[in-house]
Amino acid sequence: MDQYKQILIKYLPEKTIDIIIDWIVNKKIFLRISRSRSTKLGDFRPATKNQPCRISVNHDLNKYSFLITFVHEIAHFVVWDKYKRKAKPHGIEWKTEFYYLMNNFLNKNIFPEDIEKALKNYLRNAKATSGSDLELTRCLQKYNDNPEQLVLENIPPDSVFQIPNGRIFKKKEKVRKRYKCVCMTNKKTYLVNPLVNVVLVKE
Repeated sequence: MDQYKQILIKYLPEKTIDIIIDWIVNKKIFLRISRSRSTKLGDFRPATKNQPCRISVNHDLNKYSFLITFVHEIAHFVVWDKYKRKAKPHGIEWKTEFYYLMNNFLNKNIFPEDIEKALKNYLRNAKATSGSDLELTRCLQKYNDNPEQLVLENIPPDSVFQIPNGRIFKKKEKVRKRYKCVCMTNKKTYLVNPLVNVVLVKE
């Protein structure tokens, strides 16, 4: 138990660790702290004949993002355990479990006030990723190790930029919540999340 605490104290708010360890042990979950992945923050894989169920969470998330992502994946585990393939991945069953599990950490002085407020709004109808909720994402980004990291919405129109997966785009106009961006490789236009981390590139 102590060895789990020594590892998790780096990734989670201290007040949450006992509950998280209890879930990992009692549910027989293998937790992998993963390298950074641009396409996802975490994932869940059901148990097989040879392996226990597995949850991975990216290592470079701040403690609040790590907690939310881990609980997101635990909710997948609970839904799988109850319904197997009968429930949709982010259907009403998952939304219900995610809401229920996150309530273990609300109103406990675990989250800063701005994150807690945004998180409660997000939980009313949680989406497949917390990154799809711009208010919550903005709040979480303020607590990153590098909160001054450039994001797409803060660079000028027609800027050329690179995103974490290495692709290079030119920023165009905003369409509802996302920006049209032209890929410099294939000249196709994509809608890009305004809060994606970017690095400016000279043309």
